[in-house]
This record gives sequence, structure tokens and C-alpha cells, in this order.
Amino acid sequence: LEGLNKMSMSKSSNTYNRMNWEDAEFPILCETCLGNNPYLRMMKERYGGECKICNRPFTIFRWCPGRNMRYKRTEVCQTCSKLKNVCQTCLLDLEYGLPVQVRDYALGVKDDIPKTGANKDFFIQAAQREIDKSDGTTLAGPLAELVDQRPNELLNKLARTNPYYDRNRPHICSFWVKGECRRGEECPYRHEKPTDPDDPLSVQNIRDRYYGSKDPVADKLLNKAKAFPVLKPPEDKTITTIYLGNIGDDNVITEDDIKNYFYQFGEIRSIVILSEKGCGFVQFTTREAAELASEKTFGKLMIKGRRITVRWGRPQSQQNVIGQLVESEHPTYQDVPGLPGNIPNVDFLGPNPPEDLPSKKARTDAGTAPGSSRYPTPSFHFPPPSVMPAPPPGLQIPPRFAPPPPLIHHRPVFPLNVPRLHPPREPKIPDRFPIYYPSQDPYHLASKDLGD
Repeated sequence: LEGLNKMSMSKSSNTYNRMNWEDAEFPILCETCLGNNPYLRMMKERYGGECKICNRPFTIFRWCPGRNMRYKRTEVCQTCSKLKNVCQTCLLDLEYGLPVQVRDYALGVKDDIPKTGANKDFFIQAAQREIDKSDGTTLAGPLAELVDQRPNELLNKLARTNPYYDRNRPHICSFWVKGECRRGEECPYRHEKPTDPDDPLSVQNIRDRYYGSKDPVADKLLNKAKAFPVLKPPEDKTITTIYLGNIGDDNVITEDDIKNYFYQFGEIRSIVILSEKGCGFVQFTTREAAELASEKTFGKLMIKGRRITVRWGRPQSQQNVIGQLVESEHPTYQDVPGLPGNIPNVDFLGPNPPEDLPSKKARTDAGTAPGSSRYPTPSFHFPPPSVMPAPPPGLQIPPRFAPPPPLIHHRPVFPLNVPRLHPPREPKIPDRFPIYYPSQDPYHLASKDLGD
């Protein structure tokens, strides 16, 4: 029994072939998974895990991307990562940040990698030998067989150019969702409500992501790509003119700039720039060159930092060609019926102001001058003493220059039968000009219903 136990623990009789185990010094990661922490501490464990794709033991790495982020680790070995040119953690493309399914669809790559059995092991070992022979900078697997290495427009539109660090946030605390979490602020998980459980993005598989099949994120991006507008060529095959809008009237974009960009699509017959209209036209000698130019420049043409609008030209037989093309960018809309018209100007001086009316400054200066006023100051006239009524019996009028009466510390008592003397009232001063307030108009600022 002792000999059988030793034999079972030997390298040759083990389930795994230890000669093919992977040992690495640093992981292959994207910028998002690596995080924004410049003082990153990377923990390494040799043969600490099994690859989720090839099932071989490999060296795993574990780190914290930043503050309030969850710890992340590598999920696949570097051989599987290099075959697909993906990150070892998120399995997204290292160049565009897109799922494998979207990238292969845009590049036309056919995935023929074995997925199970001995064929998969043999393929992985052969790929590992090819990678070891190279300098490590060339692509491996199906991507190395691509002939056309030009930039892909679909990938450039869908690519994520900036890192998305929210992807590194902790997972939602299931105890908090049930109302049983007692950690409070010390809980390393997020205390947030989960999203819709029926959302297809909530169910993802790492093997489906790697092989590019049944990936809900990829399906969402592909549906978004199908919704992009497409410039369809006109049915008239004689049209070989491309319209360029938003050129501007500042002469920043010249004819040479347009010629240097569009000559790559074919021979150019003529270039016309209308500075006063802010647009231009490029006419090609062949229809194929015009279609290629419209396909490659529609929605993505930039000249000197200015985004140029690309449309197909109209035949010369149509009237007002330039006006129709310019109006297609700036459409006009009909007025909404039932809205009030322009509000008339408010005349504060009445319908017929006098011609000799002084200016506002003159009236202000005249009103603020000492001893002057816009209106005469009303004066109160009292009747002379000779005509004043006699005092009632028992009431004595003190002399004019009599000494002041002594101080009385009780409330004075006034007779009730003494008539009060009131000054005569002046007649109301009429306004020189009637004052008009805008609030008096019931139709001002739609204060009154103007409907039917």
C-alpha cells in the first residue's frame, strides 16, 4: 500500500501534467482592472488556481484596484489570454475594451478553437510552444491570421477609450437586501438595491464571454451598432458628388485640405467651396469612388478638428440645390397655432404725448433741485383771527406770550364740545399725463385666456 501511495503522488501518475503548468511574473490586465491606484500591491501565488478555460494550474495574482474597491484576481492563464488577446480578469479585448464576440464579428474572425477533450489540450500545448518561440509582441491564434490590419470603423465607434473604474466596485450585500446586515459602515459590500433580476445582463458566463457565444453584453452592443444611421447612395448612378457641410465661413478649411483627404478614395474631378454658405462639394470621376468616400467618411469625418457633415449631392437639374442641402441640416418648422402674437410696446405717457415734453434727465434734475418740485407744494390757509369763532362759555384762551403752564402729572381733560379746526382742503392736483401700467392690460403676458 505504501508503494501504491507513492506511485499515486508521482508526477507521471498525477491528473495534471506538471510540465505544462504555467509560471508568470506579472499578469496581463487591462487599465480598468488594474485600477487607478499608483501604489498597487500585487500578491502572487504560484499554481494557486485552475484556469477557467483550459483547466490547467497557473500562477494567480490578487490585488485591490483602489479605495472602496473589491479585491480582484486573474481568472484565466496567460496562454488562453494571448490566444484571444483579452484581459486575464474581465476577458475583454485589450485594445478596444469590447467583448470577444463583438470584436470577432467586426473583424470577421471565425473561432475554431477546440472547447473540450484531448483536442483542447493538444491545441493549448501547441499554442504555448508557438508563443514561447515568438518575442511576445505578436498576436497568436486566429488573430494572427488576419490579413487586413487597417483600423475598423465599427470597433472605433463602440470602443471604450477611457477606463471604467465603477466596474471594480464591491458586490451588493445580500444580507442588507434581506434587512439582516449588522455590519453597518464596516460591511465590505455595497448597500444598494439590486437591478432587475430579469435583466439579461445579470446572468453572464465566463466561458461564453471567452468563446464569444451567448454573451448578453455583446448582444446589446451589436444591437446598438445595427441602429447606427447609414448613408444610402441615391438610385441615380450618374451622381458622383459628395456634399460637405459645416465647413464654416472663416476659411479655416481650404480646398487643399479637402483634396489631401479625399484623394485616397479615387480620382477627383472638381472641388467647390462656398464660404458664404459654409459648405462645399467634391465630385469624383467614378461612382465607385464616390460610394467609397461616402461610406468611409459618413459620421466620422474630421478636418482640422472640425466635424464635417457628409451627404450625397443632388443633380443640377433640381432648383435651389444648395439651399435644399443647407436646409436639410437646419430644418424650419411651422409656427404653433393659437399662440399670442408680439406684445405691443407699452406707452407710459399716454396715446398723445406733448411735443414739448422735457427729457427724463431734465425732469429728474428739476425734481431733485432744491426748492423745486414737479408739482406745486400745497399750502394750507387758516382763516384770520378776526373771523375765528368765539370760544364757548367757560373756556379762556391764554394770551399769545403767556408763560408756560405748570407741569401736570395727570392725564389732561379736554372738553367735548369744542369744535375741531380743520385746514381747508386743496383740490386734487390733476395728473399732467395719464399713467399707464402694463399690469392693467388683461392681455399682457397671456394673463387672460386667449383661446376660443
